[in-house]
Amino acid sequence: MKAVWQSHRLWLLSLCLFAACASMRAADWPTFGHDPQRTGWATEETSLTTQNVTGFELKWKTHVQNEPKFFTALTAPVVATDVETSTGKKSLVFVAGSSNNAYALDEATGNIVWSRSFSSRVLPGTGPFQGTWVCPNGLNATPTIDRAAGTLYILAMDGRLFGLDLATGKDKFPPVPFIAPFAKSWSLNLVDGLVYTSLSQLCGDAASGFYSMDIANPRRPLVRRLLLSTTDSAGIWGRGGPVVGKNHRIYGLTADGKLDPANGEYSSSVAAASLPDLELVDYFSPRDWQQVTEKDLDMGATSPVWFTFDRYNLLAGGGKQAVLYLMDADSLGGSDHQSPLYTTPVLANENRSFQGQGIWGSLAFWKDTQGQSWVYVPIWGPLSSHAPKFPIANGPCPHGSILAFRVVTDGQTGKPTLAPAWSSGDFNLPDPPVIANGVLFALSTGENAIQTSDRFKNTRPATLHALDAQTGKVLYQSGNEMTTWVHFSGLAIANARVIAVDHDSWVYCFGAK
Repeated sequence: MKAVWQSHRLWLLSLCLFAACASMRAADWPTFGHDPQRTGWATEETSLTTQNVTGFELKWKTHVQNEPKFFTALTAPVVATDVETSTGKKSLVFVAGSSNNAYALDEATGNIVWSRSFSSRVLPGTGPFQGTWVCPNGLNATPTIDRAAGTLYILAMDGRLFGLDLATGKDKFPPVPFIAPFAKSWSLNLVDGLVYTSLSQLCGDAASGFYSMDIANPRRPLVRRLLLSTTDSAGIWGRGGPVVGKNHRIYGLTADGKLDPANGEYSSSVAAASLPDLELVDYFSPRDWQQVTEKDLDMGATSPVWFTFDRYNLLAGGGKQAVLYLMDADSLGGSDHQSPLYTTPVLANENRSFQGQGIWGSLAFWKDTQGQSWVYVPIWGPLSSHAPKFPIANGPCPHGSILAFRVVTDGQTGKPTLAPAWSSGDFNLPDPPVIANGVLFALSTGENAIQTSDRFKNTRPATLHALDAQTGKVLYQSGNEMTTWVHFSGLAIANARVIAVDHDSWVYCFGAK
């Protein structure tokens, strides 16, 4: 059996090498934010330009049968190009729905190629938040694509991991239990034959932290967990779920709660674990973590972004506190765990509100053709009076904005720092940005972020914006093409097209005329 297992592992590694070569040719969007580092950068995309994006239009929109669960509906889309189907090669768009289903759509036409509904073999629990918008008893995690195996991995509402054939939707990986039923999981990540997710808010009585499943041997899937709190705190609920760096570490920003490292409590922090064993190796906690917790200013509202600059591995992140931290990804807060490389002034949320203000969603990273590195930050609410001056301001932003920073070397310390570059015009409210060949795309979601029973009121149709990634200048706005709002989703870019979803379970495809 050992020889068979070793042979299977070698076969898997050869497939991974093949997939790595294929991915250099294919313009896939295989996971939330495009890559395990959650950069949001479509590195393979070369057709879109700041010139032709001004002629964007809605190519198609398709409605799929999915019942929203409170605010959540469809996950962010993922895309696989050149999939061999029974009717020839197709680029397929995949979305999963909150009511426990999945769809594959033809990117060229919007036609539904296949669909799946997942049965649930257990009933939800009766915890204090179960069956509410906090724990909505629905599918929540954005799926991820394994091109080597031709498989789409989806985490169903009952906690089972499904591996579906890209072309047909049929089972390739036998569904097996991964997390607790009706837990609140976040975007899946796939690295070196392991699927990762993160959990939050004690939904399904599941403890917060990182979770992984080794899928290399379908007959013996190994599940690992790193729990970051013994209570319902320290949830990692950033849109992108776990962020995996090229330094073999996994990262997440945690929610409010106790900070007591000696007793395994890592709330209001940035946590880093080793791969693949999920051992905690580092953390960063802001010096005002107690105020962050008391005011419910979750750092966990956002997923960080991992990237390289000069000789550094870097991580950038921040939450509702509206402070952006630039960290050495190999030593997040230095020897005292509280000293990042750089901290911005308060960018927004001057009133320290716990809702609808600050940094939300997921950050993004891009390196332009001149080698300049950029970090993009979605801000909810108006900018703070303490925010730095941005050399280019593209108009008032009373409801929200995208802020762009250049990554530069500090002349005195020789270490990386962030230089303000531009602020966008108004977004109401901004979803995570994505970048392709000098064009930044982001949704103005139109959602009402005030946490009351009237949250479904006073919403607005979402709008797709295309901006010059170096200046923030508006290149395109979709106007009234989208018919309703969207909550906690994201965009995908593939084949010079941008895919979006809304709360009424419509899938939209935009492209050049």
